[in-house]
Amino acid sequence: MPLPQPSPTTTAVVTGASSGIGADLARELAARGHGVTLVARREDRLRELAAELGDRVRVEVIACDVADPDARAALFDEIERRGLTVDVLVNNAGIGTIGPVAESSVADEIAQVRVNVEAVIDLTTRAVQQMVPRGRGAILNVGSTAGFQPFPGQAGYAGTKAFVKTYTDGLRGELAGTGVTVAALHPGPVRTGFLQAAGVDEREFANAFPKFMWMPSRAVAKKGIEVLEGGGGSVIPGLPSQISTRLFQMLPHRVLLPLVAKQHPGLKNSRR
Repeated sequence: MPLPQPSPTTTAVVTGASSGIGADLARELAARGHGVTLVARREDRLRELAAELGDRVRVEVIACDVADPDARAALFDEIERRGLTVDVLVNNAGIGTIGPVAESSVADEIAQVRVNVEAVIDLTTRAVQQMVPRGRGAILNVGSTAGFQPFPGQAGYAGTKAFVKTYTDGLRGELAGTGVTVAALHPGPVRTGFLQAAGVDEREFANAFPKFMWMPSRAVAKKGIEVLEGGGGSVIPGLPSQISTRLFQMLPHRVLLPLVAKQHPGLKNSRR
């Protein structure tokens, strides 16, 4: 089943909606008539987006740190309290460390697992257990091309995104025929607030990738919603990212790992 038709009592929950791909995923859903529930830590940013979208659809704002198990547990209850049913869940919230694990803090390495893995499992499980009995719903998990192969310089981050890929593919197989659509969006390089949050010089990181590989956030978000409309599956936006990902998968690890390690700006900085 494709993306469910919106109704006055249904909502599309988008985590990490305060900026970047998350904000644009909310815009794409709103453009299709879906009411949206914007979820992130920064309520002020969510309010700004709500003001932008509120003349088209019903918009709810819920400040929530998805790394917090108690906050996650209360999220769906709060949505129900507002008289809404979750018809679409977009697990977009994500963080990541950049640089060598030997120089990273344990807290930062664990935090990305809590957001990128634990929160995805938690919220998806809650959504699925509501959607399957109704026979309708859609889930979009945002991964990364970094999850298709080992990635020195972002070893933990790539590991979490590899989980998103495998988990979403398996869930899609489980839910076939239930009326619940499951899809994964795997962006390549996109200019968002991710690098800034990771404490990285965006210009230096950008130079590590050819200009033609970088895609606008809105174009990436559109591809994600389109794969839901098409009935699920997975998508890597942009032909350059599709080709490079496939080539990296074909390289033996003895070739790939030193190549990536040599070129990754996070590891270059550590060798200075």
